[in-house]
Amino acid sequence: MASSSSSKKIHADTTDKELTEQEEELEHFDDFTLASSWERFISKIEAVLRVWMSDGPKNLLEKGAVLLEDAGNLYKVKSEMKYAMKSYCMEFYFMTDPDGKLADWNFDLHDLQLCFGVKEFLVIAPQSASGVILDAPESSKLLSAIAIALSNCSSLWPAFVPVHDPSRKAYIGIQSMGTVFTRRFEADRIGSQVPVKLMHLEGLYELFVSKFAYSTLDLSVHNFKVRCAMKLTFRTLPYDDDNMKDAKISKSGENLTGPMCNGTQWDDDCSWSEWYSAEDPVKGFELIAIWSEKMVESSMEMAELENASPHEAEKWLISLRLEGSSGNRVGFASELCLLVDALQVSFEAQFMEDFVSAVENPGSDNLKSMVIPPPTVRDRVLKELFIEGVQFSDFADSRHKTSRAIKGAPLGSLFAQFCLHSLWFGNCNIRAIAVLWIEFVREVRWCWEESQLLSRMPANGSIDLSTCLINQKLQMLAICIERKCQLNEDYQDCIGSLDQIDFMSEEESVVGDDSFSLQTPSEDFFGKVDRKPEDLELLNEKKSSDLTRRGSAGIVDSMMLLKSHQSMHVPYTQEVPLMTEDMHEDRLKAVEAFGDSFDFSAQLERDILTSDMSAFKAANPDAVFEDFIRWHSPGDWEEDDDPEGSKSSSSSALDIKKSKDSWPPQGQLSKRMSEQGNLWRKLWNSAPALPASEQKPLLDPNREGEKVLHYLETLQPHELLEQMVCTAFKAAADTLCQTSYGELKQVETEMQQLYLTMASALRPLQVNCLSGDSEIVEDLRRLTIAFEQVEKLLALAASLHRKLIQAPRVSREIFNNYYNFYIQTTGKGLIEDIGEKEFNKKQEVKDHEREVLSNMFVPPTANQSWRKVLSMGNLLNGHEPILREIILSLRDRVSGNHYAARSGSVSQQEIETYRMYICGTSNDLRVALSVVSCD
Repeated sequence: MASSSSSKKIHADTTDKELTEQEEELEHFDDFTLASSWERFISKIEAVLRVWMSDGPKNLLEKGAVLLEDAGNLYKVKSEMKYAMKSYCMEFYFMTDPDGKLADWNFDLHDLQLCFGVKEFLVIAPQSASGVILDAPESSKLLSAIAIALSNCSSLWPAFVPVHDPSRKAYIGIQSMGTVFTRRFEADRIGSQVPVKLMHLEGLYELFVSKFAYSTLDLSVHNFKVRCAMKLTFRTLPYDDDNMKDAKISKSGENLTGPMCNGTQWDDDCSWSEWYSAEDPVKGFELIAIWSEKMVESSMEMAELENASPHEAEKWLISLRLEGSSGNRVGFASELCLLVDALQVSFEAQFMEDFVSAVENPGSDNLKSMVIPPPTVRDRVLKELFIEGVQFSDFADSRHKTSRAIKGAPLGSLFAQFCLHSLWFGNCNIRAIAVLWIEFVREVRWCWEESQLLSRMPANGSIDLSTCLINQKLQMLAICIERKCQLNEDYQDCIGSLDQIDFMSEEESVVGDDSFSLQTPSEDFFGKVDRKPEDLELLNEKKSSDLTRRGSAGIVDSMMLLKSHQSMHVPYTQEVPLMTEDMHEDRLKAVEAFGDSFDFSAQLERDILTSDMSAFKAANPDAVFEDFIRWHSPGDWEEDDDPEGSKSSSSSALDIKKSKDSWPPQGQLSKRMSEQGNLWRKLWNSAPALPASEQKPLLDPNREGEKVLHYLETLQPHELLEQMVCTAFKAAADTLCQTSYGELKQVETEMQQLYLTMASALRPLQVNCLSGDSEIVEDLRRLTIAFEQVEKLLALAASLHRKLIQAPRVSREIFNNYYNFYIQTTGKGLIEDIGEKEFNKKQEVKDHEREVLSNMFVPPTANQSWRKVLSMGNLLNGHEPILREIILSLRDRVSGNHYAARSGSVSQQEIETYRMYICGTSNDLRVALSVVSCD
């Protein structure tokens, strides 16, 4: 009674100290039932068991029960105790849903649950390095102690004691059935030299039957009805170089495993393969074939089952084998981290040349340790950058419009390629970048001086102000080189035409003049037309005007000149000069400094307006200032109210005739244009009549080109590195986006989130608010970690897509399971190392997908025949299973407390009297046996 009352105060984590304190309280009792130390040890076990039984699973969870990893909803509590100067630990494994039956091939089962078919169980083991009991008498005595304690508590929990060497995974155990029956457990393992007979199902069947059949019987000729369930695990060969070189094409030439069976690297067709070869995250696949429980009556049936094809299995499951992390992974993220380090160092000098020559100065030990690649490597990179004939192709992925929010050079442009090459030039240190940049600028200057077009840069169009300033400057330089070449070509053409004229005869010159005279409409074209004298005079004036008209692009519909009554011609005009972002900023600063003075702030607008006026005069020799205003600024020409004229806007011949009769139109200049001393009129009066082709270019390519080169040559290191970081992140992400990975929404979401994170983290670099010790550098390092996670995720998606391209559903489901597993595990996203936690989620294979997946198990070649000697059956394309698991069981009916005859009453209950779990291969065999006996 004293022991019973004290046990209610003991919790799930009972310790030896608590038990000792309670014994001291009862020292004044002379309890002769606990005379020996072994009996006191049993009493301690019994006290702990009663507490666990009374608490139940719910209270045990509240008291700190630990959830086991990879074991479903299996929890564990433990208690420590001493006996004979030794410490033991007793653990209780339980589930939150104790009701129901365990499935045979539940992948969340604990090892002892799978071996013996139990749900809740106890394990008591010594607290030693091995954790097992090597002495047989000690293990038997310990098992007897816990069995007595369980019996005193009327508990039906099975109890196990680990024995022998830890590598054998051997156990002995016992369980009370609540009647006269007791179940005993025993498990052991053969690690080598497995008998040939036990390598086959026939021999394993006879081993099981020998446990309950008479020893004098010939087991091969007697039939015993045994229930059998089997699970086979096949594993694909690792995707290493040796296996990739082996032939993977069938005799008919059919590709068996998809696009990656040509002996090359797995990611050769991935977008990042131009820069690095990634380690394949997929080490292989495991295929599990399951035969559910069936009745077997003889060893011959077991032999037939061994010869059965895995395609006959009732269920197929496939799981992914991931490659664990092997040190520093090669990828964009690791190099981007080095680029961020270079950015931090870039504030130590004013010019890039300082980092190249800094090794000669004292106090530059860190720079001396930085490696610069040899000149041959540098020349190879420059040759790749300035390769001739490479056109610029902008990367515009509509799926990720946020990429445009990052102010960097577009993927495929010259500066973007320079940044990506810099990541792999040496170890991306500041000295290597400085050397490469100096040579890069020299090569750009050579292209300018030799009038060679810049590769990877568009030579026309407008400057994209959404890109970084260096890219804008290079685009400006490319346009200047193009226009410089055009001017040289025009000059050569002009010299050639003058030389040709010198050799022409006078008679040829006359013919040439006639051939180039402007043709006027003839009477034959329109038919006979009655002309008034004033019409003839107007026609003569028109002929004279056409002869002097230059630079006309066509006639303006329904508009005529005010004075001459001729059709108005649209002139060819010069393009508006291009400006980079800093040029726009300089103009705004000038406006702020000088106010709205037109004399300074609108100098460019004045040049453009004068150019347009000159071109308009050349195209319309008889035009007046009001004509130019009607064409160039219609809002400054005010029409008089004419109700009749507003009734119709038709441009028919009749309307044109009416407009001629009411000529000139009634209207006037606006107030601002008619003011005294208007600048527009002054410019009109001073503008010469020159077509756009004869005018001075608004954009001087020589001057602007030299400005660009001066900017590149005097760029400060931190300004260069800031733009390089933005461009490198953007170009690397855009490169990853071009990878084909199937229809995986999670990857789309992660990439979109990455772009948003990049845009936020890189924004301070775009406003020049960075310093050497700024916290922004730490934010950039955290950005590289986020980039690495997405990069690994996309590599896994790409690898799965290529290996399972003919089974897209399986690829998609495996990736979804993987993604959800790590999202749930970390609570915030993927962990840093893909293989850090074991991912063993299984995906069921449908019948029509079996053929595709079985093709991944390519028949072994002659080079691989030495690796494994085939000793087992159930081959899949010549591959034997790496693991074979079998559960053999025998059931009998019981009536009351004894076995019953087969023709027993309805009240009889069937129990599993014999059960054997067999796991292993031809070189390894583990057997776990449970037997029910009547004590």
